[in-house]
Amino acid sequence: MYQYLQDNSYIDSKGKIQNSLRTDIKNNEFEVPQEYQALKAYITSVITKIAGSLNIKNADERTLITLNKEVYLSEEFKDLWEQIKYKTTYRVNFDVEKLIDECAKQISNDLTIGKIKYLYSKATNKITKVGVEIIEGSEDNSFMDCDIIDYELPDIVTYLQNETNLTRKNIVDILIKSERLQDFKNNPQKFIDGAIKIIKKTMSMFIVDGIKYQKLGDEFYYAQECFEDQELYGYLSSNMIENKENKSIYTHTVYDSTIEENFAKAFNENSNVKLFTKLPAWFKINTPLGTYNPDWAVLIEKDNEEKLYFVVESKGSSLGLDIKTAESSKIECAKKHFAEISAKVDLVQSSSFTNLRNRM
Repeated sequence: MYQYLQDNSYIDSKGKIQNSLRTDIKNNEFEVPQEYQALKAYITSVITKIAGSLNIKNADERTLITLNKEVYLSEEFKDLWEQIKYKTTYRVNFDVEKLIDECAKQISNDLTIGKIKYLYSKATNKITKVGVEIIEGSEDNSFMDCDIIDYELPDIVTYLQNETNLTRKNIVDILIKSERLQDFKNNPQKFIDGAIKIIKKTMSMFIVDGIKYQKLGDEFYYAQECFEDQELYGYLSSNMIENKENKSIYTHTVYDSTIEENFAKAFNENSNVKLFTKLPAWFKINTPLGTYNPDWAVLIEKDNEEKLYFVVESKGSSLGLDIKTAESSKIECAKKHFAEISAKVDLVQSSSFTNLRNRM
C-alpha cells in the first residue's frame, strides 16, 4: 500500500500526505489495489486519521480576521483575562516503587502476547499454454506456532528507557515483576509496543495524582497585547463564522471541528454568555506530558448578577472518554493550574454547550 500511494503521488518520497489524497478521499474517489478491496474502509480510516483534516480550503477565500476593539478594550474582557493569564511552574511527587508495582501489574494482567505463527496453505499448480496458474485451497490453510527463536532479541530495556524516561533499574524491575518476559520472546516488537502504552498510561495517572502547580508571580503572565501581535486568518466557507456584535474580541471565530463550530454558534446565541473567545495557539499551559492549549475562555452571567469564568475544553466527551489518555491527563493537570491562579475560574470539559450549561 505504501508503494501504491507513492506511485500515485498520494505521498511524497518522505511519506508526507499530499492534497491529492485528501481530495480523492473527500470526493469518494480514493481506490486501493484489487487485492486490498476487502480492507478499503479500514485503510481509508487509517489514512484519514493520519492526514488530519480533509477539509480542502480555497486560498482565494483566506481572510484576515480583525479584533473587535470595543470588546477587546472592555472591562469585561480585562476581567476575564485577569483570571486566566498567569503562568505557573509545577512539581511532581509520587512513590516510584508504587509506580513500578502498578506497571508490572498492568503488564501482567493486560499484555499477553501469543506466539508468532506460521501459516501453511496448499495450492494446486496448473500448467497451461499461457503459463503456470496457481489455484489456492483456502480450506487447507493451517497455523503452527513458532517455538524456535532463531533471531537476535532487541534491547528491550534501552528501548523502554528511551520511550518512558524511567531508569534502567526501574524498567528491569517492571519486566521481572510482570513475569511476562516469555511473551517478549514470542513476539518482541508487539510486546515492546504494548509495554510502552501501558507504562505511559500508568505514569500519566501517577503524574496527575502527584502534580502540584505554583504561580510564578504577578509579573509572569500572557499579556493581553499578544492578541494584537498575532495575525489570525480563516476561510469564509469552511472554518469561520461571524460573531455577533459585542460577543467576542474577534469579528469572526475560526473553528477546527464541528464541535467547536457548534460551541461558537451557541455562545453567540445564548443571552447568558456575555463574552467568549477561542484561545490562540500561543496560550499554552506546561504539563509533564507536553504543553496544553485550551479551546475557549468564556464569561457567563448567572441570574443576571453572578459572573462565572470558564475555560472550556471541547474535545471529546464531557467524561473524558473519547480522547487519548495523554490528552485527558493534560486536561487534569490544567485544572490544577487554573485552580492555583484563580479561585473564580473553572476548566470544564464538555462536548456541547447544553452540557456546559447544565453543570453551572
